[in-house]
Amino acid sequence: MTTTEKFAHQVSAARQDTPNDVAALKAEARRLAAHCAKYRGADTRRAIIQIITTTIPFLALLAAMWMTVDHAYWLTILLAVPASGLLVRFFIIQHDCGHGSFLPSARANDTLGRLISVMTMTPYGLWRRVHAKHHATSGNLDRRGYGDIDTMTLAEYRACSPWGRLRYRIYRHPLFLFPIGVPFFFVVLQRLPWGHPLEPREGWRSVLALNIAMIIFYGLMGAAIGYATLAWIIAPMILMASALGGWLFFIQHQFEDGHWDDSQEWDFQVAAIRGSSYYVLPKPLEWFTGNIGLHHIHHLNSVIPNYRLHDCLAASPEFQAMNRVTLWESIKCARLAVWDEAQRRLLTFREAHAALAEDASGNRNSAPA
Repeated sequence: MTTTEKFAHQVSAARQDTPNDVAALKAEARRLAAHCAKYRGADTRRAIIQIITTTIPFLALLAAMWMTVDHAYWLTILLAVPASGLLVRFFIIQHDCGHGSFLPSARANDTLGRLISVMTMTPYGLWRRVHAKHHATSGNLDRRGYGDIDTMTLAEYRACSPWGRLRYRIYRHPLFLFPIGVPFFFVVLQRLPWGHPLEPREGWRSVLALNIAMIIFYGLMGAAIGYATLAWIIAPMILMASALGGWLFFIQHQFEDGHWDDSQEWDFQVAAIRGSSYYVLPKPLEWFTGNIGLHHIHHLNSVIPNYRLHDCLAASPEFQAMNRVTLWESIKCARLAVWDEAQRRLLTFREAHAALAEDASGNRNSAPA
């Protein structure tokens, strides 16, 4: 058995011992946090290389899409696939700028993040504040709703009316959430200061500034190549990129052995290592997604830039074994939807209804509502 396999066995065993030894778990989290601290801080050379290796192929693909849009749109759609991957990579760079980790200078991070936001259609200032709250509350049952996928507990699902359950089931269905819900959020809802987990007055400047910048930027592009042509190029790329980004948001915290606690028991570092996945992707997909699949490391120390996450992972067998979700396993996770506080795991809707039936018959011990 390899070192990584031994740690995987230990992690699995720890999951089965409920409740975990809280003191030991916190000690593990503190030790891993100390390991992560060695990899924080920006590297200007690596950051610039990442910008170049993202921008050049992106512009080349846009040019190719423009040349094919009128006579071979099927090829435009095919080209939109890698272009959308590069747009996700741009988003990860913007994400790192929001954490202040991509470049050494705070001003440089903010400037670059705002420039990229015109392409990602994500208001930089608003998203940065909401995302900071997401990191500060992730895994806390009493403070859900900051930049994450809405997740009900079994007790909450039990208390819902039939209409409320139906709405939640529609919302959580993969065929609604990713191709419809997430693109609608990125393209439409982010144009408005309302509907975010901040007061409108806290986000309207960021939203308005980006809307004006987008009108100018896309207005000039449309004037140059034609607005219909621009729409046929941009639309598939944005839809694919937002759906992929939504999937990444989902799988980072929505896996069977995830971790949620109420405020009294919640611990930031424990929630980071137990409630964030290690999405084990093929190398090309890791490159396009900016290593964000190493999410357990990112949540434990958000100022490690994406280009240093693998350095941190390679030096820690524990991180390599922890919360691993393969590409195939992640597809199965799409069915998970309801957090069971008694079993401390995510359930499918079928499992949730079976648990509710057992509760009703008195054959199951439930966690307090």
